[in-house]
Amino acid sequence: MNNKEKDKLYCKYVEARLPERKFFPSLLYSFLIGGTICCIGQGISDLLLWGFPSMTKEVAQVYMLIILIFLASFLTGIGVFDRIALIAGAGTIVPITGFSNSIASPAIEFKNEGIIFGLCVKMFSIAGPVIVCGIVASVGVGLIYWIVGLF
Repeated sequence: MNNKEKDKLYCKYVEARLPERKFFPSLLYSFLIGGTICCIGQGISDLLLWGFPSMTKEVAQVYMLIILIFLASFLTGIGVFDRIALIAGAGTIVPITGFSNSIASPAIEFKNEGIIFGLCVKMFSIAGPVIVCGIVASVGVGLIYWIVGLF
C-alpha cells in the first residue's frame, strides 16, 4: 500500500469520525456572542467617556481594549472563555479577545515548564505567526504607500 492509498483511507476514517455540525446555529451563535463582545467593548468605551469627560475618544478606546484583553485573559485563566468559545466559535476569535486567549492559553498550559522555557517560549506559539505576518504585511503596505506617495 502506497502513501496515497494510506492518505485516502485515513481521510475516510477521519470523515467517518467527525461529528455532524449544523451550520446555521453555529453562525447564529457566532454572530450573537461576537456582537455581544463588541457591544460590551462599546459600553466600556462609553462608560469611560461618561466617567471621565476630559478623556478623548481615542484614549477611551485604548483603555477599552486593555480592559477587554484583561477580561479575556482572566476568563481564559478560570476556564470560562473556552466554554464560551466552544459555543461561539469565530465569534470569540475575531474580536481582540481571541488574540488575548491565543496568548493566555499556551502560557497557562506550559507554566509548569518554568518562566523561560514554559511561559516565554510557548506564549507566542499560536499568536507569534499572526504577529509576524501582520508586521510584514504592514511594512509591505507602508512601502507601497511611501513609493506611491513619491510620485
